[in-house]
Amino acid sequence: MSAPLVVAVDGPSGSGKSSVSKAVATQLGVGYLDTGAMYRALTVHCLHHEVPLGDAEAITAAAEDFPLMIGTDPDAVDVLVGGRNVTEQIRSSEVSSVVSKVATVPAVRELMRRLQREMMDDIAETAGGVVAEGRDITTVVYPDATVRLLVTASEEARLARRSKELHGHAEADAVEATRDQIVRRDAEDSTVSQFTTAADGVITIDTSDLDFDQSVQAVLAAIRSVRPEV
Repeated sequence: MSAPLVVAVDGPSGSGKSSVSKAVATQLGVGYLDTGAMYRALTVHCLHHEVPLGDAEAITAAAEDFPLMIGTDPDAVDVLVGGRNVTEQIRSSEVSSVVSKVATVPAVRELMRRLQREMMDDIAETAGGVVAEGRDITTVVYPDATVRLLVTASEEARLARRSKELHGHAEADAVEATRDQIVRRDAEDSTVSQFTTAADGVITIDTSDLDFDQSVQAVLAAIRSVRPEV
């Protein structure tokens, strides 16, 4: 029997990696893990307990005692912290503006990467495979994944997509309101992980000129170039 399918997907904000990864997992009938949601959930946890976001040791302590439950069905990805459903809250502007303060703490990343690897193994075993997406899944969390992909897009395309998602349109004012969330966060996260350039053996998929369905098909084609039977 073939080993479970493990697909690792990295990429910058607004590249489409999350929505595309969920759709791909659904089509393949495997599990899904949004590792970025884990950092966002930890941020909510820190804010709820008034953990100083400038105190790396305090954030690390919070991460060590972190009551997280995250859905691994691509069609039901609710996120709970301490029994509270924070699925919507983790996408709020409040969280988006400070999540890098949590996600760039080296000790926190070490803890989370270990947990992410364990979760990917568990999901792959129980669901027959997993599509996991984030910032450093292809290089640090799971460098021996069956398929490793970097899903990227131009800054212009990424800003337009996130603007439509947050504001319902991509007019100039909406794009500028979104710029800080996209550009600044990627710059901050780039200090602790590499997700803008593909490492050796990682397949790059540029979605700048692709619509959603085309992006999904491009990812599926890349996976099937490695594992034709899926």
